[in-house]
Amino acid sequence: MVKSVLVTYILWAVAGPLGLHHLYLGRDSHALLWMLTVGGFGFGWIREVIRIPAYVSEANEDSEKARKRASAAEPPSLGPVRFAGQVCVGIYFGAVAMIALNSLNYFYLIVLPLSVGAGVHLVSNVGPQTSNLQKTLTACLITSPIFYGSTFSPLPISLAASVAAAQHRRIKPQRAPAPRLYRLSLAWLAFSAPVGYCIFHNTTATLYYLSDCIAALLDVFWFLPWLRSVLEYMLLMPYRLLCVFTGGGYYEEAWRKVLEILLKEYTQREKEALKVLSLDSDASYEEITRNYRELVKTWHPDHNRNKNAEEMFVKIHQAYEVLQRWHRPSRVK
Repeated sequence: MVKSVLVTYILWAVAGPLGLHHLYLGRDSHALLWMLTVGGFGFGWIREVIRIPAYVSEANEDSEKARKRASAAEPPSLGPVRFAGQVCVGIYFGAVAMIALNSLNYFYLIVLPLSVGAGVHLVSNVGPQTSNLQKTLTACLITSPIFYGSTFSPLPISLAASVAAAQHRRIKPQRAPAPRLYRLSLAWLAFSAPVGYCIFHNTTATLYYLSDCIAALLDVFWFLPWLRSVLEYMLLMPYRLLCVFTGGGYYEEAWRKVLEILLKEYTQREKEALKVLSLDSDASYEEITRNYRELVKTWHPDHNRNKNAEEMFVKIHQAYEVLQRWHRPSRVK
């Protein structure tokens, strides 16, 4: 069936960030990438204004001609846009894994590098080109132990994977297509299921991890206040757009109330911390601090000769750190 440029543009305008036009053109990897990144974080979707005619032409090309041309072609070169996309999506997949799966055993050695590698390979697999998945994942697994435990480890892992993918690019071989809807549904579910579980069962930790990453990113630009303000504005853009589409206005106080609602429940880890400090669930920040100081004096190994004193002292300190994170000054005010 011949694909229409007009129909593609209409689908791009209606649901482009969700990859509907790529599904129409049979570009399943591209469609999946857009579903998981909301149109390449918006930038990729906008860029496609000038790319759609080429996509349609490629979809309408006779498959036999395309196969012969692909077999005779040189290995494709990697453009800067695709390389940047591989790095960004690799970091994005890594960040999602750190939020949703960091409680798993061997997370930094296996789970994180595999997640980053999957993101890099997904971008490299867009269009008629692809890369060697095994070598990409190997680069991730080798790089990950070097930055073990670091919050910013997805960045170097993604860079290493992107370089490996660039060095092993090739034309995508012709294969019998699997059921499209089935394949896309499984891939989308594999990405969204752990994220959904984490958000609904560990909301506090998820939001704090995101806020810590955003704060760290913005603090990098402390010497350029205007750039920091621009980045902060862009990061809050999804919330601003939500207010526009729902007919409401953007109010800072409303945003704070939303956060208060999301953060009002303690997680299991925080409940255990309250138990260690002998506190009720409605304990104030001052009560937490007071109990912490009293227990520290009681269980300090230099003053308490109990054989479990050191272990208890560490538990008290860890519990206080957990609750201090929950009761930040901005929440107390």
